[in-house]
Amino acid sequence: MKSLNPSPACRIAAGLCAAFLALSNEARSQTAETPPPKAIPVQASTANYRITPNDVVKVTVYEENDLETLARVAQDGKISIPYIGSVELGGRTLQDAARSIEARLKEYYVHPQVTLRVMEYSKRNFTVLGQVGRPGIYEIPAESNLNLIEAIGVAGGYTRIAWPSHITIKRKGKNGEETVLKVDAKKMASDANQPRINIMPGDTIYVPESLF
Repeated sequence: MKSLNPSPACRIAAGLCAAFLALSNEARSQTAETPPPKAIPVQASTANYRITPNDVVKVTVYEENDLETLARVAQDGKISIPYIGSVELGGRTLQDAARSIEARLKEYYVHPQVTLRVMEYSKRNFTVLGQVGRPGIYEIPAESNLNLIEAIGVAGGYTRIAWPSHITIKRKGKNGEETVLKVDAKKMASDANQPRINIMPGDTIYVPESLF
């Protein structure tokens, strides 16, 4: 009986088919072994950021497109959301503000899931006067907070005749009233247990001259 020898063309075709199947199996194997993409964690600075007037925020509610809201935070720290009306966000972190909106929405929805993002950060300026290296107006970095010690550093630090234990901070409230804080920044800098005072937009920091 004669043996069947495939023609050269048949052998080439068979080789190409085998190579294609091998590549397909390898691709499926790599896809199966590739882990799903990891969720990107929220940066600490964003998590700690507190909403301020003139920020532009976007509120979305899962599967409730009619509640999506894009609004600029008013000077009183509030925005308006469909169904629940005015909501105060000023001074809150993004997570705290989202939970507050969810609590209000529970009057209308069983399990509202709110996401809150800052789409545009307001310019948050503060002023440093008196005995510092560079008196002037400075901007609080977006997505972060700045405490008093850091603010003094931004302004070039104390001069030789500064009196850091008698610093005053003038701060305007939501209704325009002015509050004066007297701060011992020297003690604050030397004692880690002393609470840090975060600088708010519009604050005026005054470092007096030492009397001695």
